[in-house]
Amino acid sequence: MSFTFSRRHLIATAGAVLASVTLPKSALALSETKAKSMVDQLVGQINRVIDSGKSESAMYRDFEGIFRSYADTSYIAAYALGVDGRRATSSQKRAFTEAFTGYIARKYGKRFREFIGGRLEVEDVRQIKNFLEVRTTAYLRGESPFEVAFHVSDRTGKELFFNIYIEGVNMLLTERTEIGSLLDKRKGNIDQLISDLKTIG
Repeated sequence: MSFTFSRRHLIATAGAVLASVTLPKSALALSETKAKSMVDQLVGQINRVIDSGKSESAMYRDFEGIFRSYADTSYIAAYALGVDGRRATSSQKRAFTEAFTGYIARKYGKRFREFIGGRLEVEDVRQIKNFLEVRTTAYLRGESPFEVAFHVSDRTGKELFFNIYIEGVNMLLTERTEIGSLLDKRKGNIDQLISDLKTIG
């Protein structure tokens, strides 16, 4: 994939590692038991959709529902929008979060749909600074097992994941780059991006 580098991309890259782990201190109150329990439920729902035999469109709707229930969508959307969020109005931020949630749920729903005939299993939990990482293993037919890690916090008052690593690929950083590229192609027009996100993915 090619995209145009801009000042926004340089700023985003410079702060990427720090931003990906900066959460309110309240996240420290999250227990390993609660984080693991949440991911157990999340993985259980993903596995049920994988095994459901539903149509592709029905599965994507189910994955979107799961994403809305278990993901910290406001944090993920704000991170993806990056420095452009500073010039967005409150209504644009709300609209972007809604459109982005559907977009990313469809995108990762397609990835999880690849797990048909396989499964996810929760392995362990570890503290990373002020959040918890719950590591799972994906078992797919005809492929070697690989790790899917969920980063969990309770900054909203509820245990939610705010990042996923699939085979080492960081969702937050990937989506910040993708959204930056999409916005550049629209000459920085946030409203156009919001409209287009409703059909992309």
